[in-house]
Amino acid sequence: MTELLTLNEEHIPKLPRHAKLRFDEARKKWIINAPERVFELDEIASEIIQLVNGESSINVIIDALCDKFEGAPREVISKDTLSMLQSLADKGFVII
Repeated sequence: MTELLTLNEEHIPKLPRHAKLRFDEARKKWIINAPERVFELDEIASEIIQLVNGESSINVIIDALCDKFEGAPREVISKDTLSMLQSLADKGFVII
């Protein structure tokens, strides 16, 4: 049985080799494209996943989002970011 990964702000997330982030012109949305699967990302998820590069920690991603969305509380951004990335990690679409 595979142990589930529990993300924290110190982890450096990345997409696995089989998953590609791209903008789908037909849908006018960002998607994660993987063999036999496509995940459509909402606006918040697409803002987060575009910052996932395998070099920046989740903490750095949260800081970048705080800079972009001034006025939004860091606690809310942190919670939403960790929740979204954890959901993708649970499905195998975010690794560290």
